[in-house]
Amino acid sequence: EKLEACLKNSDFLSLITFDDKLLEEAGECGHRSFSIMAGLFEGHEVTSKVLSHEGTFGVGYLVATFKPGKLKNDRLILDKAKQVKRAELENKRTKEDEYIRLARLAVESYIKEGIISSVPKNTSPELLDLQAGTFVSLHLNGNLRGCIGTISPTTKTVAEEIIQNGISACSQDPRFNRVTVRELPFLEYSVDVLAEPLKIKDKTELDVKRFGVIVKNGNRRGLLLPDLDGVNSVDEQISIAKQKANIREDEEVELERFEVIRHV
Repeated sequence: EKLEACLKNSDFLSLITFDDKLLEEAGECGHRSFSIMAGLFEGHEVTSKVLSHEGTFGVGYLVATFKPGKLKNDRLILDKAKQVKRAELENKRTKEDEYIRLARLAVESYIKEGIISSVPKNTSPELLDLQAGTFVSLHLNGNLRGCIGTISPTTKTVAEEIIQNGISACSQDPRFNRVTVRELPFLEYSVDVLAEPLKIKDKTELDVKRFGVIVKNGNRRGLLLPDLDGVNSVDEQISIAKQKANIREDEEVELERFEVIRHV
């Protein structure tokens, strides 16, 4: 309904600034195509008409026409969309806690200046007095842009662990190219602080929302964090952890579980 309203009114600004989480939960399949179409009409008046819309068996089918008109400055929506997105992220940043601010500092200092940031002098004791494994995850436009972490502590403090893993997430995740300066204003961060892993007998002791999982086979070890979008069962969780460790599906593994404190 929201998409149809945007198309009916030629409201392309609202169309291309839909909330990423809404799009994911809706399981959309046409939004990107409509956004590309909106770009074709950049700077033009548009006359639109929805001819039909059906929701057969939960799948939407919509037919509409769009006719370009005169050039018009207030129809230059790309820059406006960037401003909307930037404002949303700036508002979110005002609510970030110390863990997220530290991860952001590490990433931005490294990408902009090539330096490894020091732990700020005003860092709170909880980040200086404890050791723990951490994971730093980066997202761009709702999609993963980098995620690197440590199962157990490799530095003297949680603060140093976050800085180290933040730098790795933006520059050393083999699945992605290095983060660019242009992407920095649009990155969203999360930091997971891991509790000590606990050995378990079998998968019945797992909960995909509450516990992360570690799988082991010889020297191969894979980890998956808890409560991840798109991971809906323990079997999926174990399977993905095996893939990360290059362990075949039919190979036996030892299991460990752990809890996290997630900062977003």
